Amino acid sequence: MSNFTTPKVNIQKLTQLGLLFALAVVLMFVETLIPPLPALPPGVKLGLSNIVVMYCIFFIGKKSAFTILLLKSSFVFLTRGPTAFFMSMLGGLFSILIIIMLLALKKKQISYIIISVCGAIAHNIGQLIVSIFLLSSTLAFYYTPILIISGVAMGIITGTILKVMLPAMKRVGHNK
Repeated sequence: MSNFTTPKVNIQKLTQLGLLFALAVVLMFVETLIPPLPALPPGVKLGLSNIVVMYCIFFIGKKSAFTILLLKSSFVFLTRGPTAFFMSMLGGLFSILIIIMLLALKKKQISYIIISVCGAIAHNIGQLIVSIFLLSSTLAFYYTPILIISGVAMGIITGTILKVMLPAMKRVGHNK
């Protein structure tokens, strides 16, 4: 008889997180297939995989959202390198923290789109901080207005997509 105890693993939750991570990876891939629009400044992306993180925050839990962020950022590290990893990780952390703070207010129901916009702006600010650190220059601050405007635009898009997807997710039975 062994003295070791095996930790309890919730197979259903583990499977759900695995599927959500796979969805995030697929959304990252789909985003690479979208040709860059001439009007978009360099580095501006939709952030489709962030929809999965928002879903986790709203309906599964903060711990799951952080897990998906870590998995996503690790995947980015493996496919795009350390700079992209740090951009993904810090941007994602800022985004999750802002969304959690907004949800903690609960004084008034805030729409998914407003929360998504704030999360996207926070994500861009996190990436800006990584850029400033890596470049050892504050010149990257000049990109702030572009990042805020693009955060608003991309946040509206991802928030709308999440809002549209929610009825389907309710039918599947993944909502609380």
